[in-house]
Amino acid sequence: MAAPDTAVDLSQAMRLEPVLLGDWLVVAPLLLTILGGALCLITRKNTQAQPKIAIIILTLLVLSCAGLLARVLDQGVVTMVAGAWLPPFGIAFTADALGATLALTSSLVALAVAVYGAVDIDRSGRRYGFYPFLLLLMTGVCGAFLTGDIFNLYVWFEVLLISSFGLLVLGNERAQLDGAVKYAILNIIATTLFLIATGLLYGIVGTLNMADIAIKAREIGMEGPLVTVAVLYFLAFAMKAAAFPVNFWLPASYHTPRIVVSAVFAGLLTKVGVYALLRIFVLLMPDARAALADLIALVAILTMLIGVFGALAQTDIRRMLGYLVISGIGSMLAGLAIGTTPALAGAIFYAVHSILVMTALYMAAGVMRALGGSYSLRELGGLYGANPTFAAVFLMLGFAVAGLPPFSGFWPKVLLVDAALVGGHGWIAASILITGLLTTIAIGRVWVFAFWRGGAEGTPDGYEKALAVPDPRVSGAGIWLPLGLLLGLIVLLGVQPEFMMQVAGRGAASLGEPLGYLRSVFGDAIQ
Repeated sequence: MAAPDTAVDLSQAMRLEPVLLGDWLVVAPLLLTILGGALCLITRKNTQAQPKIAIIILTLLVLSCAGLLARVLDQGVVTMVAGAWLPPFGIAFTADALGATLALTSSLVALAVAVYGAVDIDRSGRRYGFYPFLLLLMTGVCGAFLTGDIFNLYVWFEVLLISSFGLLVLGNERAQLDGAVKYAILNIIATTLFLIATGLLYGIVGTLNMADIAIKAREIGMEGPLVTVAVLYFLAFAMKAAAFPVNFWLPASYHTPRIVVSAVFAGLLTKVGVYALLRIFVLLMPDARAALADLIALVAILTMLIGVFGALAQTDIRRMLGYLVISGIGSMLAGLAIGTTPALAGAIFYAVHSILVMTALYMAAGVMRALGGSYSLRELGGLYGANPTFAAVFLMLGFAVAGLPPFSGFWPKVLLVDAALVGGHGWIAASILITGLLTTIAIGRVWVFAFWRGGAEGTPDGYEKALAVPDPRVSGAGIWLPLGLLLGLIVLLGVQPEFMMQVAGRGAASLGEPLGYLRSVFGDAIQ
């Protein structure tokens, strides 16, 4: 890509205040979640009010993110600057198609989790902060997706880390504390590397505004210091995304908290790391992405394969799903390694798909536990007889995560495989296809053992397990409404993928051809 003429007249940029300060939709998600978290904290002793407050706030969050995405698709990239200090000196919030799409998808998942949590989280969990932490988590997630300042990306990661740690230890069980230690140590190391890399980058380019960094990094080129910064960023965000070989914290921690907490973690946390890699290596430092493309491809392939082999080896459903999260991260990194616009669009589409399907699968695991009394495949059986409708729901979610039609996982894999073959990356294409096949086997194994088999491991043929009376909450709307919402979106993206393909293409173009992003920040100062 030829770099645009990006000479910036700062005096001209300083006169853009009426344009830059005019769109409150960019910061509305942050204001809503901070306000909602504060309200839930104030009412922490009123455990009946907290779910209602959170559901109302998250519904407003969905609407605001939908409005923001509609504005971006209609008018292009939108920027708002806090205070009277304009870029590159002020703190900018910039929403393009990528950030707005992921913010909307995350808000939908958070709303589903809040509804599910109203059933799954008991009174003690509410008193100790499930809903305030959930809303604070969404502040960090939305802030990361919408910030236009790289230091504030670090700040939002810190907000996300603190709130996720609070959710992880909710319940104060021994296994939770053990998982929290592993989770916290690796993420603190990653955050420290992120901060060091940002300090070095500021020393090189003299700015923290992402648009300004994109200009100056292209002018400098791939000199030695920028290579070091790029490697540090890759290692930091690979840890946060749970990419190989720094992925071991995820399967050691995601199975320990409440299942609804695992659901929101699986849906959101690793995707923020992938988003940061896309933003930094394509928008800010495309030369670094090209220089590290082979390394990223190797990491992507190993992440896919290690994840799916790990899933095949598990007997605990939560651990198996954790490895499928890791495998999906490899598919997204494959798009980054290829680096073309179709490949990046495939990675973005896959991120949206993974947010939805992994959240839904963890919720479904909670239903399996309620029906069968265990998360272990050795102890489960007869769930098809207990609830045939749920058996069909789980099977559809399994097809989706494996990338089978007509569900949401099919189309991003088509985009990625096609981009890999066109770009001469045959090993990446083969790895994606092999991973899909092995994921189908892993999901089929769960369905056969937990749903089709009559009873637990070792029971004779023809045995039908006498299931315990299931938790009455399983039949309520609090479980089926969020699962139905997510499954409906997964099916819709599978049978009507055109809109999502267009949005993903817009998001990929805003990364690879950043002129619109730069003009949103600096206006006509960018020629």
